[in-house]
Amino acid sequence: MRCPFCGHAESQVKDSRPSEDGAAIRRRRLCPECEGRFTTFERVQLRELTILKRSGRRTPFERDKLARSVSIALRKRPVEPERIERMISSIARELESMGETELPSSTVGELVMKRLKELDDVAYVRYASVYRDFRETQDFARFLGEEGLSEGQEP
Repeated sequence: MRCPFCGHAESQVKDSRPSEDGAAIRRRRLCPECEGRFTTFERVQLRELTILKRSGRRTPFERDKLARSVSIALRKRPVEPERIERMISSIARELESMGETELPSSTVGELVMKRLKELDDVAYVRYASVYRDFRETQDFARFLGEEGLSEGQEP
């Protein structure tokens, strides 16, 4: 594994253990060149996935991109990091197990919305506002009415 600090091609594994959800191996590494320490995660990948965007472009599925968009929706929400990580892992596993190597981005978006709704209503609405491209307050009101989340109800 290449050192992220100095770029040296080799590093030594100092410690390995399963991650909290058991879906990855967490490895602490040491660079023999600069003595920098860093952590890597090793995950099982069932198949290479390609995401078909609305524009027609094809891009490789990136778990990190999924994690970033979910973390933005969940920013400052009272949800434990372990639950977020489990949700992201389960979404990635579900996408990989669909049997397709190419999936429309809408499949990913709908799956994320479904899982966020189960986890946190505010994060769900935040994600939906970007995913469904809300432009005006009426878009929020219409969406909340469709989802059964109306004024006076705890989100």
